[in-house]
Amino acid sequence: MRTVSNSSQPVLLGVAGGTGSGKTTVARAILRTIGPDRLAFVAQDNYYRPVDWGREAKLATYNFDHPAAIDTELLVEHLQALKAGCPIEMPVYDFVNHRRSTETTRVAPHAVVLVEGILLFTEPEVRDLLDFKIYVDTDADVRLARRVRRDISERGRSLDDVLHQYLTTVRPMHLEFVEPAKRWADVIVPEGGQNRVALAMVAARVEQLLK
Repeated sequence: MRTVSNSSQPVLLGVAGGTGSGKTTVARAILRTIGPDRLAFVAQDNYYRPVDWGREAKLATYNFDHPAAIDTELLVEHLQALKAGCPIEMPVYDFVNHRRSTETTRVAPHAVVLVEGILLFTEPEVRDLLDFKIYVDTDADVRLARRVRRDISERGRSLDDVLHQYLTTVRPMHLEFVEPAKRWADVIVPEGGQNRVALAMVAARVEQLLK
């Protein structure tokens, strides 16, 4: 991956939205439009704090959807480095054991740095580093169905665990933190990656920022 000189500062593009809203689909659409040679990717999910849980019962009460669950200090440090044209070592989070892996992913600054996460617009320190903010807005029932499918197939969760977590922490935190933060967005994309008109508008805006 090539680096970007300080005279050519990367554009930081933020994609936020509720769990299962289609943020990843939107991010992939932007990647296809901008091109992988001009884009680096940072996932806020990798910046979860390690959880010392020991027992399943303790893990079941942990609130992964509160801003305190994110290591915002490290995320801000890494985004500042990328904006300054310096590479970072992004953590890799293990969602089965709920701890950071010993491995990291090297991310070098490109013309566009795409940052994705549910709580991305909640913290002012992160918001202020983003040059363009996109909020993906999708109906709650669609988001829940996608989360159930993902957590069972990819993270080894049971249906009862997924629904319990959704009702006790995911939904309340969405209403308290995630959805209100869409007021900071430069553009709101209804229905995620299915909205081709909105995606075309986003791509055009990013191209404008690059010029």
